[in-house]
Amino acid sequence: MRIVECLQRDGRISNQDLAAQVSLSPSACLRRVKLLEEAGIIQGYSCVLDYAKLGLEVEAVVHVSMRHEVEGWHEAFVAAIKDWPEVLSARIVTGGANYMLVVRARDVSHYSDFIVNRLYRAPGVRDIESNIVLGYIKRSASPFEVLDRE
Repeated sequence: MRIVECLQRDGRISNQDLAAQVSLSPSACLRRVKLLEEAGIIQGYSCVLDYAKLGLEVEAVVHVSMRHEVEGWHEAFVAAIKDWPEVLSARIVTGGANYMLVVRARDVSHYSDFIVNRLYRAPGVRDIESNIVLGYIKRSASPFEVLDRE
């Protein structure tokens, strides 16, 4: 657990430094990291981007509801969103909507164009509810906090 917590904070930490932080020898630490990767607990490593500095200043959480009478609505929608670079993530959800998207755009005009000319035109889309992100309170949580409470 300590290895995973350290890697979540800094995925680029050297094995030497990681081993020191978790009180293991470097070889034992590396062996455990490899086992975590092979077990699929560690699925990969990534970097966190500052989207505003990349010119993508608008972020929105978008809930999409579908018309179920349209044949193949799910497959058509999934195929469409895979081609849209504005969609950073897409989830199938419960509740009033079928999907929850995280969308990034250069500005409000770009976002509006995406919603009107692509998302609303996707086969089967019935309704869209957008929430523009104004800021973050908490970006990620350690799963260990949740597990420790059980």
